Amino acid sequence: MTEVETASAAATGIAMATEKAAKELSPEEERVLIRDIALTAEANTKEGDSFFLITQKWWQHWIDYVNQDQQPNNSNNNEGSSSLSGNSDSNGVGISKRPSGIDNSDLISDGPAEDANSDDGVEIHDTLLEGRDYVLLPQQVWNLLYSWYGGGPALSRKVINSGLSQTEFAVEVYPLRLQLLVTPKGDRSTIRISKKETIGELHRRACEIFHLNLEQVCIWDYYGHRKHALMNDMDKTLDDANIQMDQDILVEVLNNVNDTVVTDGTSIIDNGFADKEATSVLLEPSKSSLSIAGGLSANKIASKGYSAEQLQNQTLGYPSKESDNNFGNSGVSTRGTFGGLTGLLNLGNTCFMNSAIQCLVHTPEFARYFREDYHQEINWQNPLGMVGELALAFGELLRKLWAPGRTPVAPRPFKAKLARFAPQFSGYNQHDSQELLAFLLDGLHEDLNRVKHKPYVNSRDADGRPDEEVADEYWANHIARNDSIIVDVCQ
Repeated sequence: MTEVETASAAATGIAMATEKAAKELSPEEERVLIRDIALTAEANTKEGDSFFLITQKWWQHWIDYVNQDQQPNNSNNNEGSSSLSGNSDSNGVGISKRPSGIDNSDLISDGPAEDANSDDGVEIHDTLLEGRDYVLLPQQVWNLLYSWYGGGPALSRKVINSGLSQTEFAVEVYPLRLQLLVTPKGDRSTIRISKKETIGELHRRACEIFHLNLEQVCIWDYYGHRKHALMNDMDKTLDDANIQMDQDILVEVLNNVNDTVVTDGTSIIDNGFADKEATSVLLEPSKSSLSIAGGLSANKIASKGYSAEQLQNQTLGYPSKESDNNFGNSGVSTRGTFGGLTGLLNLGNTCFMNSAIQCLVHTPEFARYFREDYHQEINWQNPLGMVGELALAFGELLRKLWAPGRTPVAPRPFKAKLARFAPQFSGYNQHDSQELLAFLLDGLHEDLNRVKHKPYVNSRDADGRPDEEVADEYWANHIARNDSIIVDVCQ
């Protein structure tokens, strides 16, 4: 069957399914329709297409529901069933109820949307993982499920080109989050924008948000509150301009369109964004990348670079916690993906840093901790810490290394943050790996110390007491002032 015939058949299937939605389809009919439409949609995926996040919990319930007829009618073979229902028929085989409406509320952040102009007007949690918290569905699949079940909200994300090849795609689950700072007015606004958008589009949106004229505005890469580079190449993408997640962008309003833009790198003194003059010493801002970037499916178009032709011969996968729940012998499998296989690019002679980082990010306890919502344990007031900045930089790097896909990561943002708090590690020369590891562990501990107010501890002399008693006392004193994931794992 040609691609045109396949697409036509899929369209016919959608029309029939929508028409029949008023009457309830059988689980088997739903399974076959979604399988066929998903295979066609993924095989023809192109840049700019929309994929939708759907909560893993609901998706797993639906998988169980449509697969229940695939289970053997023998209670002795029911161990592999993952039915979410406690009901059973007369033979003792578990029956999964039809899911209620789609409920994506557990993916939604409690706070207000950072960008009121965003497509869906809602923000998702920063620490979501594909296969654990959500799956990505092609638009055609989402539309069909939504027509059957309703619910929401719809969380749409765009497909972007993720490599040099025009056939390497990924879904940009987390577009860039940028802080726009206007000088001299001092206004601020946070926006979400794709890293594949151009500087020209960022320029246009900034002017639209602040009601400014395009001709009277120039924008700057304001990484670290320093004017690094005038962003005047309107056709260059933000990715190529090395703009990264949570970076500041300075929107400078010129008093006169004929004013000359100063490019010597001096900071703006009177706008409240910087408190002292700063020269344009480049702190190595990194190429922006997706936090916890979701790929197209468990088969990872993004990481394996499958072409459309190859995809037609693959089993279409959506990640799941269970490996044995599938659409049958030829259906949509629910296999998860392996993370933690991503390498770090060497920035000069930084192998000393990369080796230490890889040791930490592959420590199972750290990998789990920083992929969960560790933000709630950040100690923002600890005078011995780095105001949470080191922990956030390390957590962001760890999530990139554990995200689906195997594109090497350049740890420039982390290195810049490290150099800020430990100038001895600035530059690109070789340093002692153990010295770096000691500093990093100590810094992470202070940033994540659960003790917000350290009590005064009076250490007593041993005075002939048993060593065990003295040791227990000293350990209790230590824990009273130091309690973090670093202490849990390393001490």
